[in-house]
Amino acid sequence: MNSRIWMSLAHMGGREQEFIQEAFDTNWVVPLGPNVNAFEKSLQDFLTGNGESGDGGRSVVALSAGTAALHLGLILLGVKMGDEVICQSFTFAASANPIAYLEAKPVFVDSEPDTWNMDPVLLEKAINDRIAMTGKKPKAIIPVHLYGMPGKMDEILAIARKYEIPVLEDAAESLGSEYKGKKCGMFGEYAVLSFNGNKIITTSGGGALVCPCNDTAGRALFYATQARDKAPHYQHSCIGYNYRMSNICAGIGRGQMFVLEEHINRRRVIHDLYAHLFEGMKGVRVMSQPEGGDFDSNYWLTCITVNSNEAGFTREDVRLALDADNIESRPLWKPMHLQPVFANAPFYGNGTSEHLFEIGLCLPSGPTLTDEDIARVVNVIRDLQKTNS
Repeated sequence: MNSRIWMSLAHMGGREQEFIQEAFDTNWVVPLGPNVNAFEKSLQDFLTGNGESGDGGRSVVALSAGTAALHLGLILLGVKMGDEVICQSFTFAASANPIAYLEAKPVFVDSEPDTWNMDPVLLEKAINDRIAMTGKKPKAIIPVHLYGMPGKMDEILAIARKYEIPVLEDAAESLGSEYKGKKCGMFGEYAVLSFNGNKIITTSGGGALVCPCNDTAGRALFYATQARDKAPHYQHSCIGYNYRMSNICAGIGRGQMFVLEEHINRRRVIHDLYAHLFEGMKGVRVMSQPEGGDFDSNYWLTCITVNSNEAGFTREDVRLALDADNIESRPLWKPMHLQPVFANAPFYGNGTSEHLFEIGLCLPSGPTLTDEDIARVVNVIRDLQKTNS
């Protein structure tokens, strides 16, 4: 059997063990410490580009998961039981699940075809409809930069400002992506990053909440460390959570920051190589950023769509052929409004995400892959077309 090609494996840069060993040597084997502080600072510097922080800039809180960051972001925005939160439907379940944690109600909005992200037209329609139906505005808006592709943030933010609804930006897949020269994770009132094992960088598992200032970061940290009141004993006036990132995991993150740009660049090269190798193949289209220079995706995962009428085979035919050659691939996210758990949630759609789910596939894109690996993936699909022609 051919060697396994994974879709997106973690890739260590070499310095991770140095910081982990430092934590062991100094007995900082706890959910706080020098690695956590340094990792937060390096993320903050990367996002702002100039180290700006504090009340005039952004402050980052390292947490146990991106999902935890979304949960805390909603809490800090005042979302409570019965509130409605608008969320992109075309996303991973973690974007929506924290809404349910708070017994709030998700309202799902479909995507536009250019970036596959939240459709601004449908967003405004959803806001007006929810106000008409419930008598109050949704409490927050959660747009997602899907597969690293920035959404149309100017339009989304303009609508959010018009109705005075805060944005909780899900940048879990888009660390290093930019929209009009500004890093993803810097657009919402709060933003979420993920360091799961398959992301641009990893802490084995983990995430971060990007906060507007030191004060809000302090509130996030308060909730992330069991909401302990200031007292010599353990006293709690509200419910808290055990969401702080460990000093060991943060040590991995510190090491990963040294290869972050390298990982981003390699994924972009992989995307461009796929685009080149698929040139001329009927019915297969590589998802690429809109032209004009406003969008600069990290291409966390390179995705294709398959027009079965032109290609002579379906997306599922491709997935099975790749699997037979020991190559991992995955259908695009199944939209949230199609998930049984959210079957009763309001949805404002145009058919985009449902269609993309039916015809789209994520291809191997990790930085450990060689050009030869990418060629092997494409050749399997080319052979499929020859067989069906």
